[in-house]
Amino acid sequence: MKQVLRLLVGEGFRVFFLGAGVFGFVSVLVWTAYQVALSAGGGFDLPTASAPHLWHGHEMIFGYGGATLAGFFLTAVPNWTGAKAAPHRFIALVAGLWVAGRVVVWMSGVVPPVIVAVIDLSFAPVLGAKIATQLLKKPKPQNMVFLLFLTYFWSANLLVHLDWMGLSGGSAEVGLRGGLMALVGMIIVLGGRVTPAFTRNAMHRAGLEEGMPRDPQVFTPLAIGLAALLPPVAMLGDGSAVSGVIYLAAGTFALVRVGFWHTRFQWSQPILWSLHLSYASIGAGLVLKGLAPFTGLSEVAGLHFLAISGVGGMTFAVMARASLGHAGLALVAMRPVVTGFVALPLAGLVRWAGGTFGGDFYALSIWVSGGLWLLAFGGFLVTYAPIFTTPRAPRAPVGPPPTR
Repeated sequence: MKQVLRLLVGEGFRVFFLGAGVFGFVSVLVWTAYQVALSAGGGFDLPTASAPHLWHGHEMIFGYGGATLAGFFLTAVPNWTGAKAAPHRFIALVAGLWVAGRVVVWMSGVVPPVIVAVIDLSFAPVLGAKIATQLLKKPKPQNMVFLLFLTYFWSANLLVHLDWMGLSGGSAEVGLRGGLMALVGMIIVLGGRVTPAFTRNAMHRAGLEEGMPRDPQVFTPLAIGLAALLPPVAMLGDGSAVSGVIYLAAGTFALVRVGFWHTRFQWSQPILWSLHLSYASIGAGLVLKGLAPFTGLSEVAGLHFLAISGVGGMTFAVMARASLGHAGLALVAMRPVVTGFVALPLAGLVRWAGGTFGGDFYALSIWVSGGLWLLAFGGFLVTYAPIFTTPRAPRAPVGPPPTR
């Protein structure tokens, strides 16, 4: 057990992607069971001080989302800059802070709200400080911008805790939207970097045409500029016509960009098309949210599609792809994970339909989307838990080139 724990904290992707998988499964299981019991006329109490829907939203954004960010940045940033990777002690520290945050938020019914806030809010600054020291080795603007997104992420969480401490009125909802848009913004920038790069690398290994997929240079500054607007808009002017236009612009850009990336090649490999589909879902979710001020479409339904199919789908796909690469394994998605690649977009679509059409279908949509999410993350845990707890393979095997 000691050797396994040391291995887990040896690389950021191991402990945090495993943590994201476990927490993503358990927290949605609790939420879905709560909704089923509620619809059955019974229900059960959660030990949280906040309303159950606020606990659910907070923990999916700042709990699950925070773990995926930590796992990715602690693994990728040293590769970007050549900086020394974080030591075991630091990874163990920041992982401990993340776990402590989940515990105190869950037990917030008996833990003083100030203590809950201090513990939960400590995670992002500690993580950000380490990432900043690594990024400063090669301070490129396209990398340094992630410190801005982490600041947005922490500020949004602060708004939630200020409300829970009784120091502001209703800022929890604002903070949840801000935190979600901080994740969306990071995905627009990061997904715009890794999706074409992973596709291009796979095509090169297969001996196919070079220079594909296309990603014009102008897309990078456009992505950063539009993405950086989303969190402050969500926290300062959400629901206005101006915010709607900004969401529409960002969503349309994402859809156009993923169209430029399209090749027939990616559809032969689930490990690739999952990234393309998730980036397109980010764009579609932003468009659905942006249309809300001008149409009768449900803004909350659009947010759920954005969160489940977009953020959930992209984080799931990146964890699946990055874990294989850093564990020295073949970049081929296994069947339970491919099932997850399909289940998550469907979960977001079902949840959007329930929020849009309502009626008796609303409760059913929560159960079905929750079940699809659990199917995806159950498959992820079964497949990847042994990978996270096993030393890296001697060398990364490369499978036979896929056929056209």
